[in-house]
Amino acid sequence: MALMGLIFWSSSQTGGGDIPEWGRVVAHFSEYALLGALWLWALYPRLRRTAWPVAAAISVAYAISDEIHQSFVPGRFSDPFDVLVDSLGIATALVLVYARGKASTRSTQSQSSG
Repeated sequence: MALMGLIFWSSSQTGGGDIPEWGRVVAHFSEYALLGALWLWALYPRLRRTAWPVAAAISVAYAISDEIHQSFVPGRFSDPFDVLVDSLGIATALVLVYARGKASTRSTQSQSSG
């Protein structure tokens, strides 16, 4: 929730500043990758397998709502490309977490059998 608050605050700032386009893309990708991973971390103990799509859905829905919010901020505009970048960040984080979990499971299984 704290990261979502930070994203909301950041989106409330007027104008785009002097950040180059590639910097905006990296920022969007990174902040939403972190958001997806944090939602998974928060939800997994209770939801287990269901946590993956729920974390993704919450994060993507927030990305969409963030772009809608920006459309009301003077000097900002809503960009569907940002939602695409956000979604790629979310998907990348969830895939990396999944892959890491699979790798640690294999490692644990090989250590216990050896």
